Amino acid sequence: MSPAPRDVAQIRLDNAMRLFDEFVHATLKNPDAAALRGLERRFAEKLQIQPSYWSQIKGRSRQIGERLARQFEQLCHKTPGWMDLEHGAPPAPAPLTSMAAAMGHVAPPPPEPSPSLPQDDDERFIVGLVLTYYRRHPQRARTRLLDLLGEVLTPEPVAPPRAAPKAAPSPQAELDEWRKLQSGIAPLKPKKR
Repeated sequence: MSPAPRDVAQIRLDNAMRLFDEFVHATLKNPDAAALRGLERRFAEKLQIQPSYWSQIKGRSRQIGERLARQFEQLCHKTPGWMDLEHGAPPAPAPLTSMAAAMGHVAPPPPEPSPSLPQDDDERFIVGLVLTYYRRHPQRARTRLLDLLGEVLTPEPVAPPRAAPKAAPSPQAELDEWRKLQSGIAPLKPKKR
């Protein structure tokens, strides 16, 4: 019994990945994940599509249609119909720092721990204390915890910048200022009786 024929969409995706692999190896000697990000954008430009569209093709949320398959063939100098044919086994898996890892063809790394869960014994202790307090006195705990969080999370009001305090004038400067004011004032005329 022969295996069922493969879906054309899957064949085109495999061939698009093969084209990208050829592009990477023609451009870089030792591809790594950082270099690949820039190469994916350049590869999308070569294919005359948006980088986001290339990302959707790789992620299988978009399929390569007839017109796009012919465009890929023409721009990558392949014979018409090349995208629709199987070309043997896909390339052997590369090391983790290679294109395969960057493009998701290997198992993803384990997920990062949730930042909302306690990460160590100290955090577990604090969370346990808060839960114990809350379970014994829910209303009081809620009020107090919200007050504490309000103090911590409410930004301090920013005071307007104050003018630098003026240095106290020297006694000589005060005397000079007084004389200057006196010179501008005419003496009082005596009252006529």
